[in-house]
Amino acid sequence: MVKAVVGEESQLQLAEDRLSRSSEPAQVGLVIGKLNSALDRGFVFDLVPTQNDAGQPACSVLEPAKDNKKKGWKSKSQTSDSSSNLVIDKDWVAEHARQVSRMMVGGIKVVGIYVWASEAAFKNSTMVLCQTVKGVAEAASTLEDELDVRLLIHICYSPRRWTCRNCTLSSNITSSSLRPCDFKMGRVLTSLQTFKCLYNFDLRLPIYQEKTSKSETLVDFLCNGISNYVKELQGAKAVIDGNLVVNDEACTTEGLHEVELLLPFMKDMYIEACSQKDVVGVVNFTGSLCSFSFLNSKEPISQAVADIKDDIIRSLRSRLDIICDEADEDPGPIDNGIKEAGNDLASEKPVSQLVLHSLRKNCNLSLPRRVFVPWLAGTYICDYLQPSETLEVLKDHCVELMSMEAPNDASKILEPEEEAIRVSTRSFWDVVIPYCSTSSSTQEKNIEITGKENSQKTSKSPSLYFVAAVIILLLSVLVGFVFVRKS
Repeated sequence: MVKAVVGEESQLQLAEDRLSRSSEPAQVGLVIGKLNSALDRGFVFDLVPTQNDAGQPACSVLEPAKDNKKKGWKSKSQTSDSSSNLVIDKDWVAEHARQVSRMMVGGIKVVGIYVWASEAAFKNSTMVLCQTVKGVAEAASTLEDELDVRLLIHICYSPRRWTCRNCTLSSNITSSSLRPCDFKMGRVLTSLQTFKCLYNFDLRLPIYQEKTSKSETLVDFLCNGISNYVKELQGAKAVIDGNLVVNDEACTTEGLHEVELLLPFMKDMYIEACSQKDVVGVVNFTGSLCSFSFLNSKEPISQAVADIKDDIIRSLRSRLDIICDEADEDPGPIDNGIKEAGNDLASEKPVSQLVLHSLRKNCNLSLPRRVFVPWLAGTYICDYLQPSETLEVLKDHCVELMSMEAPNDASKILEPEEEAIRVSTRSFWDVVIPYCSTSSSTQEKNIEITGKENSQKTSKSPSLYFVAAVIILLLSVLVGFVFVRKS
């Protein structure tokens, strides 16, 4: 449980002014910040309102019927009844949290919800509020949630005051699910330290022979591979500004801090996989991505490293989720960079439905690339662009999801990932050479599914070794003959 929460005074004051000027009797939205279990503290950076497709709030006040009149929706000035209730579109708030969480970087997360309502409406709606918080937590989950709580901030307009509560994410929601915590406003954003990591990855995932009737899609296979990679990444050592991180000391220097992750030496999974009888192919998932993390001055430097690692995994998952979402929106033929040589199967079927073991010909898939947008006080949020999309799409996402204007100056938008991560596949019906070359270019950002290659290479290797042996023998004889004549 979080014992104390500090909110960014400048942003929360702007949010309060915006709410007080509106005529809405109630509003619900997302709390953006960070929770730290070691410090038992929470930090709130900003409040983002949730709106539906029509631009209307996802929360309203329902007044009870009186004097045989039909119940209806009333304005803020009319919501004084002690039995009024809040009506919240919980699914819409959860979906908003899912999409906003993709735009967060390391150290910045969706940590709860806020509600703008009267005291009576809040007290009569604790169950629906807790259900909404739980839905948001599930939609915007992280790799390791050490805290089983999220924040519920209530902004009461009569009388005007802020209160913050811990909402326990238990399976059974009861009246004890909400517990109060200390809340105050201060300066949080200006004390954040910035960490940046350019991470090169090379995942080689064996594809085993299908033993069940259940077919695995390409996206599911990649998601499972990323999940298995988590433990390996968490064991990586970190070098910050050229110094190995060995303790939990605080970061005292200003400016941008460069982070490099050092993974332990691992066995070559490609060679190991090719030697197994039930392996029909290998997925080579390679490329590089950019990650940012923001650390509070009270947190140890090891927390920045943990946030970087969490951000890397979430970024890889987000790219796959975006492709699946776009395919689900348009189940017909889509142009997301999928191409299959000599076969129109891939262009007719969304990538989320492509069955891994049915891919027999070459196909290419471009994954979205990550761009960074300036946010608050030198921090960044991110978005993902398909190869065919421009920065105009990013501006629309900022308005719709974050209620903010993206900068008109394109030079302020960071694009460190120059090329998109790609998927290329080869036939599964070739033969894999047990000792095939494992060299791969880390500069090429692609996923390469390699089937068993033609065994013609095996017939070339013995002849090559024979020719080399003959040449070495002739050279030895020639050198010996020269020495004999000199003697």
